[in-house]
Amino acid sequence: MTIHAYRTHTCAALGASNVGEAIRLSGWVHRKRDHGGVLFVDLRDHYGITQIVADSDSSALAVLEGLRLESVITIDGEVKARGQGTVNPNLPTGAIEVFAREIKVLSRAEELPMPVAGEQEYPEDIRLRYRFLDLRRETLHANIVKRTRIISDMRRRMEGAGFTEYSTPILTASSPEGARDFLVPSRIHPGKFYALPQAPQQYKQLLMVAGFDRYFQIAPCFRDEDPRADRLPGEFYQLDLEMSFVTQEEVWDTMEPVMAGVFESFADGKPVTPAGQFRRIPHAQSMLDYGSDKPDLRNPLLIRDVSAHFTSSGFGLFEKIVGGGGVVRAIPAPGTAEKSRKFFDDMNEWARAEGHAGLGYVTRKGGEFGGPIAKNHGEEGMIALYDALGLGPNDGCFFAAGKEGQAAKLAGHARTRVAEQLDLIDKDRFDLCWIVDFPFYEWDEDAKKVEFSHNPFSMPQGGMEALCNQDPLTINAYQYDLVCNGFEIASGSIRNENPETMVKAFEITGLTQADVEDRFGGLYRAFQYGAPPHGGMAAGVDRVVMLLCGAQNLREITLFPMNQKAEDLLMGAPSVAENKQLRELHVRVIEPPKTRTA
Repeated sequence: MTIHAYRTHTCAALGASNVGEAIRLSGWVHRKRDHGGVLFVDLRDHYGITQIVADSDSSALAVLEGLRLESVITIDGEVKARGQGTVNPNLPTGAIEVFAREIKVLSRAEELPMPVAGEQEYPEDIRLRYRFLDLRRETLHANIVKRTRIISDMRRRMEGAGFTEYSTPILTASSPEGARDFLVPSRIHPGKFYALPQAPQQYKQLLMVAGFDRYFQIAPCFRDEDPRADRLPGEFYQLDLEMSFVTQEEVWDTMEPVMAGVFESFADGKPVTPAGQFRRIPHAQSMLDYGSDKPDLRNPLLIRDVSAHFTSSGFGLFEKIVGGGGVVRAIPAPGTAEKSRKFFDDMNEWARAEGHAGLGYVTRKGGEFGGPIAKNHGEEGMIALYDALGLGPNDGCFFAAGKEGQAAKLAGHARTRVAEQLDLIDKDRFDLCWIVDFPFYEWDEDAKKVEFSHNPFSMPQGGMEALCNQDPLTINAYQYDLVCNGFEIASGSIRNENPETMVKAFEITGLTQADVEDRFGGLYRAFQYGAPPHGGMAAGVDRVVMLLCGAQNLREITLFPMNQKAEDLLMGAPSVAENKQLRELHVRVIEPPKTRTA
C-alpha cells in the first residue's frame, strides 16, 4: 500500500484509538520545548496541533533542533499514549503524542518578523505587512473559518426561504449611496469612467422589474470613505436581497428567521432575540429613548425628556435653553449613592472632551440631593422630577441640554458610558430590533438644502400626496434598519417604483426630471414598463461576523484588510501607475498642491 506523500492524518485527527499506529503528519513547527535531550514540538496545520517527541534515539532530533519556528516539515512516526499527568485536556489530540522516526524539511522559515504562537498584541503595520503570518495565529485563523461558515449558513437559509442567488455587475455607473465612488477609467471610451458599485441597489430593483421575485447575493460593495472600527476602507460584503409584491412587514417576517437563525447557530449558546420577537421601534422614539438610531437594548437605561420640568426653574441655564426652543434630556445613574463626586465630574469632563458644552448632574444619597442643579431647581422640583423618572433615594441623574439633535446625541453617548461605568450591560446576549419610520429627508446645513436622509429610492409614506402637500422634513419613509447590540447590521426599505413619484422625490432635493433620467435612466425607464411593488434590505456580513466572533475591529475578521490610511501593506496598494498605462487610459495625474509650512 502506497502511503500519502505528506500525511495520513491531519494534526487534529489522532486520538487514543490510534496508539501504536505508524502515521505521517505535515505542518508548521508551532512551538519547541527542550527538556534536556528530549525535544517536544507542537506541529500545527489548518485543523489543529499534535505534539511530536524526539530524543537521542530519533534521527529527527538534530534536524528539529536546528529548525526555526514556522518551518514546514513532514514527520513519520509512531503514535504513543501520553504518560499520566501529561494529558492535555485542552487539545483534541491531548491524549497522545507522536514519536518522530523520520523527518523531511519541506520549507525552512527565516527569522520571523512577528510571533505566530500566542495571542500577544503586536503593531498593526507589521501584522498587515506580514498578513500571511498573522493569519496563522489561532484567533484570527478561527475567525476567518467562522466567517466562511456564517456566510455558508446565510446562503442555506436564504435558499430555504425561497430566494435565488444572482450576480450583478462590478463595473457600473455612479449611484448616490451616500459615499464617494471608486472610479475606473475606460480605455475604450476616453474621458469616461465606470464606478465600482457602492451597493447593487439599482440592479436588484431591475431584477424585480424583470420578474425574478426573490433575489439575494453575497455582494461585494465599494465605497471610498474614511475607515472606522465598524467599517473597513475600500470594500465590504453584504447579504443583499430584494422581494416583489411585499409590504415592509413581510420583509421583516421573512428575514427575522434568517437573521435570528444565523445568530443562534454561531452564538455559542448566548441568548438571541427569537424570530417573531424583534421589537419594532419608530426612529423618533429610538432617538428619544436611546439617543441613537442603533440602540443597544442590552443597556437597561432609558433617556427621558424633562424639558417641561425646567420651563420655570431656579436653574437659569436650563430654563434659558428650554425657553429658546432647546430640550433637556435626563440619563439615570442608578445606585450611585456610594460613588464619589469624582465619578460625576469625570463624566462632565468626558462630555467636554467629546466636544460638548458639558454634562449636568444631580447626586442623591439617602434621599438627599446634591449638586448645583438640585440646589437651584429646589427640593420640591427635584422630588417631582425624580418621581416622574421613577428614580429612587440613592440614584443619580445626568442631564444633556441644548438643541434637540445635539442633546439627543450627547444623551445617547452618556447613556452608553454610564451603563459601561456601572457595569449594567449584559454582554452575553444578542438583542435584535428593527428601527422603522425613518425620516425621508433631512436638512443639509452646509448646502442649505433638503437632502435624502437615507436611501433615495425608498417609498415615502403618503406617496405623491405627501411629497406635494407636506413639509418634506415631516415625511417619513418605508425605511428600516436591523440593529444588534448597538450596531446597525442591516438597512432596507420598500422601494418607490412609480416614475412620477420618483421624479418628485428627487425634485425636492434640487434635481430635475432631466437629471433623474440622466443619472438613473435604467431604473427610470424600467418603471415605465410595469414595475411590481418591491422592497428588500442589505445586511452587513462583516459586522455580523464581527459580533459573532466577539471581535472589536473588522480587521480581525477580514482576510486581507487595508490599514487606517486605506493602504494594503502586503500587496503595496495603491501604487503608482506606469506612464504607458496612463496614456492608454487617457488619464493625467495632477499632484495635489503642496501645503506651505511656516
